[in-house]
Amino acid sequence: MSSAVPVLAKTAGRAEPKAATPTRVRAEQASRLLAATLRLGWRLLKPTVVIALFLALWESAPRLGLVDEVFLPPCSVVVQAFADLVTSGEMWEHVSTSLTRSLSGFTLALLFAIPVGIGIAWYRPVADFLNPILELFRNTAALALLPVFVLILGIGETSKVALVLYASFFPILLNTVTGVRTVDPLLIKSAVSLGFGPLRLFQKVVLPAAVPSIFTGVRMAAASSILVLIAAEMVGARAGLGYLITAAQQNFQIPNMYAGILAISLLGLTFNGVLVALERRFSRWRNHS
Repeated sequence: MSSAVPVLAKTAGRAEPKAATPTRVRAEQASRLLAATLRLGWRLLKPTVVIALFLALWESAPRLGLVDEVFLPPCSVVVQAFADLVTSGEMWEHVSTSLTRSLSGFTLALLFAIPVGIGIAWYRPVADFLNPILELFRNTAALALLPVFVLILGIGETSKVALVLYASFFPILLNTVTGVRTVDPLLIKSAVSLGFGPLRLFQKVVLPAAVPSIFTGVRMAAASSILVLIAAEMVGARAGLGYLITAAQQNFQIPNMYAGILAISLLGLTFNGVLVALERRFSRWRNHS
C-alpha cells in the first residue's frame, strides 16, 4: 500500500493535455490560411517587383544624367511613342506583317519537323538516311543563309517565310527525336503486353510521353522564328517590326526604335504564354500525376 501512494501522487501531479477548443482550432486554421495567402501573394508579387524596379531604373537613369537621354529615352517617352504608333495604326501594320510571316514559317516547321522527328527516332533506316544531311544543315546558322534565300527566292515574302521555317525546323526536330527516344521502355512493354498495335502504341503511349520534350522544342522554335524574322526584315523589307526599328534608327527617331523593341518583347511573351497554356492542356496527365 505504501508503494502505491507515490505512484498515485505522481499521477495526480502530471499535467493533463489540454483539449483543443473550437476557438484554438479556428485560430490555427486562420493562421495557416494567412501564411498560404502570403506565400501565394509573394510568388505573384516577385515578378511585378522586379519589373517595377527595372522600369524605375530605366525612367530615372536618363533623367539623372547616368546615360545620354538622346540615345536612351526615359521609359515614359518610349511608352508615349508606342501609344502614338498604336493610335496611328502604324504599329498594327508592322506587327501584323511580322506575325503573318512568323506564323506561316512556324506552322510549316511544325508540320514537317514533328513527323520527320518521329520517323528518325522510331525507324533506324530513316535515321541512317537523313542524319548526315540534317547534321550538315543543323550546324549552319540561319542568318548565314539569308543571302542564299534572298538570291534563290527573291526579296519578297517567300524568302522570309523560308528563313523562319529553316530556323524553327531544327529545335522542333531535335526535341521530337529526344522525346520519342527517351520514352520509358517499361511503358512500351506494358502497352505491347496489353495488345496495343503500333498505331495505338504511338497514340496512347509514345506521343503523350514525348509531349513535354516536343513543346520544349516548339517554344525554342517560336523564339527563333521571331528573332530570325526581325533580322531578315532589317535587311530587305518595307513593313514589319524589323523594318520599323531600322527605319526609326536611320531617321533618328529613337523613341520609335525602342517602341519597336518593346513590341517584339510583348509579342514574344504572348507567343510563349500561348504555348505554355497549350503544353499544360496536352500534358494534363503529367500535372495530375
